[in-house]
Amino acid sequence: MLYQTSLRLLLALALLAPAAVAQTDSKPTVPDVERLRAHVSYLASDKLGGRRTGTPGAQEAARYVAREFMRLRLRPGGNPNGDDLSENNYLQGFPYVAGVELGRGNSLTLSRRDGENPREPVSFRVGEDWMPLGFGSNGRLEGAAVAFVGYGIAAADQNYDDYKGADVKGKVALAFAGTPDGDNPHGRFTRAGELRFKAAAARAAGAAALLVVAVEENFKDDKLSALRYDHAGRDAGLPVAAVSRQAAVKILGMGPAFVLDEFEKSVRARGAAAAMSGAAADGDARVTVVGDDAFGKGMVLSLATDVVRENAPAANVVGVLEGSDPKLKAEAIVIGAHYDHLGLGGEGSLAGREGEVHHGADDNASGTAGLLELARLFSREPQLMRRTVVFVAFGGEEEGLIGSSHYAEHPARPLEQTVAMINMDMIGRLRDDVLNVGGVGTAAEWRSVVGEANKGYKVTLDPSITGGGAGAAKPGGAAGEKEGKKEDKKDGGEGDKKGEARTRGVGDATPRAPRPGGPDQISITGTNGRHVLTAVPAERFTLRLNEDGFGPSDHSAFYARRVPVLFFFTGSHEDYHKPTDTADRVNYEGEARVLQLVREIVYDLQARDTRPTYAVAKSEASARPTGFKVSLGTVPSYGDSSDGLKLDAVREGSPAAAAGLRAGDKIVRLAGRDVRNVYDYTQALSEMKAGQQYDVEVLRDGQRLSLKVTPAARK
Repeated sequence: MLYQTSLRLLLALALLAPAAVAQTDSKPTVPDVERLRAHVSYLASDKLGGRRTGTPGAQEAARYVAREFMRLRLRPGGNPNGDDLSENNYLQGFPYVAGVELGRGNSLTLSRRDGENPREPVSFRVGEDWMPLGFGSNGRLEGAAVAFVGYGIAAADQNYDDYKGADVKGKVALAFAGTPDGDNPHGRFTRAGELRFKAAAARAAGAAALLVVAVEENFKDDKLSALRYDHAGRDAGLPVAAVSRQAAVKILGMGPAFVLDEFEKSVRARGAAAAMSGAAADGDARVTVVGDDAFGKGMVLSLATDVVRENAPAANVVGVLEGSDPKLKAEAIVIGAHYDHLGLGGEGSLAGREGEVHHGADDNASGTAGLLELARLFSREPQLMRRTVVFVAFGGEEEGLIGSSHYAEHPARPLEQTVAMINMDMIGRLRDDVLNVGGVGTAAEWRSVVGEANKGYKVTLDPSITGGGAGAAKPGGAAGEKEGKKEDKKDGGEGDKKGEARTRGVGDATPRAPRPGGPDQISITGTNGRHVLTAVPAERFTLRLNEDGFGPSDHSAFYARRVPVLFFFTGSHEDYHKPTDTADRVNYEGEARVLQLVREIVYDLQARDTRPTYAVAKSEASARPTGFKVSLGTVPSYGDSSDGLKLDAVREGSPAAAAGLRAGDKIVRLAGRDVRNVYDYTQALSEMKAGQQYDVEVLRDGQRLSLKVTPAARK
C-alpha cells in the first residue's frame, strides 16, 4: 500500500507541479494521452472502414495491434508454436462466416395440385420476386400447401398467438413483416416481431418453411431483398425467404384488383384489437390455408433454397508478457478489449441507413488503445509483473462474442491458471467522473481492491505554479491548465477569473471530502518558504459498481469458466453504434485516468501472493425488459450451432443447476419443443410457467440425457 500511496502522490506532483518536484529523483511513467489519441485516430479512421469482422479493415486493425505487440517485444500468443516475433504469430484465427451468396439451386414455383383447373406454373425470379434469407436453412419442398398466418407472431407473454387453432404442419407459413404495432419501436411485439423469432415460432408450430411479405412496394427497395448473414443464433432450422408484395398476391390466389395494403390493414387491426384486449388470438380469423378455401384453392408451392456461406479471415491478437516470479509466472492475468466494430452499418447499427463508415472510436478503439498503452507501460516494468500478463485484442465481439468465446476454449495460458480477466469496452467517454465497473461480485476481494485503487488526492497549487490564482486542481493533467481554460471557456465558466486551475489527467481525484481515516494532508514547501502544493485524500471517480460477471462483452466467456472478472465502461451515449462515434469525440484525458485505475488494480494483483477468490456473483436485473416471466439460470453460447443450444455456463443455485444442467451441455429439447438454436430456446422459455416442472433433453459427452427443470419466477 505504501508503494501505491507514493505513486499516486508522485503522479499528482509530477504532472501538476513540475517546478515543485524538480528535485525528486524520478518522474513516474504515466498513460500517454497523445499515444491514445494516435491509436484511436488510426483505428477509427475511414481507412479501416469500421473494422467489421472479416473485412480488410478489421484484418488491418489486427495487424496494427500485432505490430505494436511485436514492437514492445511481447511474446506471440496466437500461434502456440511460434516463438519468433513475427506478425502472424500474434494472430489467433477463429472460424468466421463473413457473408453469403446465392447458390445455383434456388427456385420458387406456384402451381395447382391434383390436376384442378390445370395451367402453367408461375415461377418467381430470385432477386426480383423473392430472396432466401441468410439465416434460413437450405432445403427443398415439393407441392406444399401455404398457410397465411397474419404477422406470424407467437408471444405468450402477451397472450397472443397467430398460430392458435391452425394446423400448419408440413405447410409453408406466409406472414407479413412487422407487427400489429406498426412502426412503433416500443410496441408490445418488438422482440417477437423480429425475423429470427418469427422463424422460431413457425418452426415450433410445425411449419416446413416461412415466407415473409416485404414492406416496400418495389421489392428491390426493401431491406429483405439484400442477401445477408448475421451471427445471432445461426441456422434457423427451416428455410426462410422474403417475397415481394406482388408475388404474395399471386400466392394468395387473388386477382389483379385485390389490394394487399387494405388486406394488411385489416389484419393489423384484428391483431391490434386482440393485443389490446389481452385475449388470445383467434386462429380462425387469421390463419387461412391457401388451397383449402377462397384463398387460392388448389394452389401449392415448390421451394428450394440454396445459400452458400463465405468464410473470411478473423483473429484475436494475443501478446504475452512473461512473469518475473519463478513460481507466480505460471499464473496469468488477462487484459482484453475488442477491436472490431460495425463496418458500414447493417446488423447492429442504430443509424438510419447503411453505407456510412461506423468509426467505432469509443466502441471500441478506445479500449484497444488502452490495451496497447497498458502493454507499453507494463513492459517497461517487468520486475513488478510477477505473474504473466496476457494482452488480448478480441475480434468478433459485435457478432456475438465470437473471438472471446474462441479464446476461452483455446487460451494462451490455461484458464485454470488465469487468476483474473480485466475487460475494457468503451472507456473513451468519461463524463462527470462517473465510471462503471462490472464484475465486482466475482471475487471476494474485488470491492476492496477497486476501492483502494480509486483513492487519490485533491491537490491545491500555489498560483505561481499555475500562472493563475490559488485554488483546487485535479491532479495528473496531461493537458494541464491549457485544457482547464479551454473547458472553462466552453462551459461559460469563470474559472480563470477566480484563479482556479482546472487540470485533468491520470493521477487525478475529483475534489470531494477527505477520506475518513486516510492519511493527513500533505504539504510541499518551496525554497521561498511558501506552501507550493497541498494534497488531501479524495476519490478519483464516482464508481457505479455491478456485481454480475456476465454481460454483453468479452469478459462473460471467462466468468463462465470461473475466472474472476472486472469490466470497465464509461457509459453509453448518443453516438453509440452510429457513424458519429468518431475520434474527435473521445475524452483522451479521461481515458488516461481510467487506465491509471486499471493499472493500479493490476499492481495490486501482482503484489499479492494469493490469487483472487472466485465468488458466485449476484445476478443483476436487466436494464431492458426481456418479456420472460421465468428464469432457468442458463447462459447460452452464441457459437455456430444448428443442432442444439450449447450452454456456456449455468448459474450456481439456479433452477438449471438444480436440474443437473452443466456448462457444455447442448439443449436439444425443452418443454416439448425441439431446440436447434437460441431462438427456439427463447420461444420455449417464453411459454413456460414458474413452479411447473418441464422435461429438458441435453446432449452431454455424446449421450442424450433427460432431466426435469422447474423454472423460477423472474424478479
